[in-house]
Amino acid sequence: MFNIASIIIGVVALIGALVAFLPLLGWANWLIIPLAIVGAAVGVLSRSTGGRNLNLLVIVIGVVRLMLGGGIL
Repeated sequence: MFNIASIIIGVVALIGALVAFLPLLGWANWLIIPLAIVGAAVGVLSRSTGGRNLNLLVIVIGVVRLMLGGGIL
């Protein structure tokens, strides 16, 4: 059950991370990274490599977005 939750959180966070690249929605990045951290933790608890890796990918995408100027605006 935690495996499915981790994957669902990862998919939602991935969609949010891709949307956060839009200029006016960069603030969403501040919500996506914590969500992906929770998803990765759930993936670790369930020993789900798929869910954990998906959430770690979202964290990397979010950090890259922040490095590219993904501020609050």
